[in-house]
Amino acid sequence: MIEVRSVEALSGYELALTFNSGERRRFDMRPYLRYPVFRRLENPGYFALARVDYGTVTWPGHIDIAPETLYEGSVPWA
Repeated sequence: MIEVRSVEALSGYELALTFNSGERRRFDMRPYLRYPVFRRLENPGYFALARVDYGTVTWPGHIDIAPETLYEGSVPWA
C-alpha cells in the first residue's frame, strides 16, 4: 500500500514527497487547481499548509488527494 511519509510544498504549486518505499518524488498540483475542491490551493500561503495525515497529503478544510494519485502522477526527485 502506497503511503506518503513527508511532504514539502514547493514554489510553482509542486509538492516534494517521500513515500513509504523511501522514494522521493515531485508532484505538480497545477493541473488539479482547476477543480473546485482544490481552488483554495491557488493561494500560495494556503498551499504551503500541506501536511501528511494518514498516509496522504492534506490541507485544512478537508482537502486531500489520494496517495496513489500522487505516486502515479509524480516524477522521481533527488
